[in-house]
Amino acid sequence: MVISTIQRLVRHLLMTPWQVRRAFSRGTLDTIKEEIAASERLHAGQIRFAVEGALPIAKLLNQQSTRGRALEVFSLLRVWDTEHNNGVLIYVLLADRVVEIIADRGIHSRVNEREWISICEAMEARFQIGNFEAGAVEGIRSTTQLLAGHFPPTSGRRNELPDRPVVW
Repeated sequence: MVISTIQRLVRHLLMTPWQVRRAFSRGTLDTIKEEIAASERLHAGQIRFAVEGALPIAKLLNQQSTRGRALEVFSLLRVWDTEHNNGVLIYVLLADRVVEIIADRGIHSRVNEREWISICEAMEARFQIGNFEAGAVEGIRSTTQLLAGHFPPTSGRRNELPDRPVVW
């Protein structure tokens, strides 16, 4: 346990903005934005995509989990603040190569947690081999399939959350 904590600390401290930009280049971020926009035409949900290179040192020293940080980011980005409680956050913690998906209560009650975990694992597998764009696109498309099955598109809806990914 101590070794893995130390290894995690080192990974986070050594993560640079350059590494984040290399993994999620401007072109990749544009592709993610376009994929989210296309996705949201097929269902009534709202998707946000966030990438964080490494945890802030205080959170790291307090051993904050990736899930805990994803919940914070969900709140900070106000993903919960959609009219129909239909927001989904796809959160990537690059230093750990971990993905978390947080769904608002309107979606959470209809989609099995195992389905979200499956999407995260598929994305993480792509990320492990350095294929970040394909992993992100695959994750968004899988999320789209789930949302379209439970939340068909409605007329007159508006885009409540920005489609552009957030990078910390």
